[in-house]
Amino acid sequence: MSQPIGIQNRVMEWMLTSVLTYDDPFNEIELDVVFTDPTGRELRVPAFWSGNQTWRIRYASHVIGMHQFCTICSDESNDALHGQKGELEVRPYQGDNVLFKHGPICVNSEQVRLEHADGTPFFWLADTWWMAFCQRLHWPGDFQSLLNNRVEKGFSVIQIVAGLFPDMAAFDERGANEAGFPWEKDFARINPAYFDMADMRVDRLVESGMSVCVVGAWGYYLKWMTVEQMRKHWRNIVARWGAYPVTWCLAGETLLPYYMSPADEKPKEEAHQKKAWTELTSYVCSINGFDRPVTIHPTAQLSGSDQIEDRTLLDFDMLQTGHSAMLSVARCRDGLRSACSKQPRIPVLNGEICYEGIGFSMMHDMQRLYFWICMLNGACGHSYGANGIWQMNGIGQPYGPSPHGMTWGNRPWIEAMELEGSTHLGIGKRLLERYEYWRFEPNPQWIDPHWDDDNIFLPFAAGIAGIVRVIYWNIGVPSPVMKQIEPGVQYYAYLYNPVDGSEVDMGEVEPDSKGDWHVPYEWPPFWQDWIIVLDTQGGRTGQVTVDSTANVPTT
Repeated sequence: MSQPIGIQNRVMEWMLTSVLTYDDPFNEIELDVVFTDPTGRELRVPAFWSGNQTWRIRYASHVIGMHQFCTICSDESNDALHGQKGELEVRPYQGDNVLFKHGPICVNSEQVRLEHADGTPFFWLADTWWMAFCQRLHWPGDFQSLLNNRVEKGFSVIQIVAGLFPDMAAFDERGANEAGFPWEKDFARINPAYFDMADMRVDRLVESGMSVCVVGAWGYYLKWMTVEQMRKHWRNIVARWGAYPVTWCLAGETLLPYYMSPADEKPKEEAHQKKAWTELTSYVCSINGFDRPVTIHPTAQLSGSDQIEDRTLLDFDMLQTGHSAMLSVARCRDGLRSACSKQPRIPVLNGEICYEGIGFSMMHDMQRLYFWICMLNGACGHSYGANGIWQMNGIGQPYGPSPHGMTWGNRPWIEAMELEGSTHLGIGKRLLERYEYWRFEPNPQWIDPHWDDDNIFLPFAAGIAGIVRVIYWNIGVPSPVMKQIEPGVQYYAYLYNPVDGSEVDMGEVEPDSKGDWHVPYEWPPFWQDWIIVLDTQGGRTGQVTVDSTANVPTT
């Protein structure tokens, strides 16, 4: 075999073909590769069966230079697969793709934020495309159109299920892609052609600068698959996509029994799923040679760390706080508080909240509210979802009813991608990226009135003491008072419009003798939510596009 040459952080691939013939190669053979990088660090990663008597190896590294490798096959008598040694060269990356320039996603050493391999902070703003591997989102044209839209709006992650989709039973025709289903219908072995089609989608996302959160399966598939079959499913996933800048989400709604299971069987299914997904999480960690961050997606109103028996297996925690509009606000806040207070601390984000347009409700105002609740109350990122996209409704070809008979909505994905909330979240992300948002700490005492258990719709604040304060000012709340302005710190204030990114300059902050400063507007310029920013670092852009005379200052 000739010496492979690769580019820093980009996937390189080569194939090995067995000289022996196996009746069932997928189940009979396991092939691993041990790599040694120029620093002397070893990592062991699985190869994947690609059909017939062939296996493929994928590798990527942040470390420039010569790398060594050696193959290890479960059948040591197979000289074509076992003991193959060689070296490869990784050369510097010269482009602008952030995933190649800064490296894949990891958790920082303090276990509080996500960052790239080189230490550059990573802002998780995810869109939920649970069923994007199915052929109902036509490849490549429709897939590329949706991707372009999300790149332009500032999303950085796409959440996709690896074929074993939610909201359907196994082998529902709506889950097939151009090559069929991910597994043969008796779950005897995977269908490599299905994953070849999925490969193209993963590669296209990454080449566009979009990381992928790979959800292995919906939790209830353990009703039909054994733990060993799911282990093989995950081994194939890790082997195929581990070299990409991805994160692993073991399961979606991990403890959810299948929708149509008899009521008396559901507690048994839940108990089985908790034990089995704990075992599977441990297994994925053991083969996770590229150290991609591991999480798990929970059932409603819980955190991922509640879904398995060993929380220490997770690198970051994921919440799902429900689709109940205003009724989910307290759940979201309290869920964040609880998850962020657990020890040892790990990063936390909301992985599913109130899809925009679900039931033709929970539109852009709710998307802004939940984004700012999360980002100003300890989350390391946020996941958005739009009804019509997660199921990939086509024009005139909606997904249709769920197993329980209800339909979540018929808006096609091509309309759903233009819902305003997705734009507004990107605008919010751009504001936070002006600052060291990963250092923000919630501080309700900075503002009066502020939200509490009696009124969760009052303003809330977070930031970095003495540097920046960011306050979410909700609709219908009169002008708040900034409290505890630090002596000797000169803040400048501006209003930020979370709908269009325009600003209203409020000038220097001049607190009274008690350290209080009254926002110089009795009411906000427009009847909507606003962001108040107190800033010492010159984060204002000067993009003042709102007529301040529309609301006369009170001072």
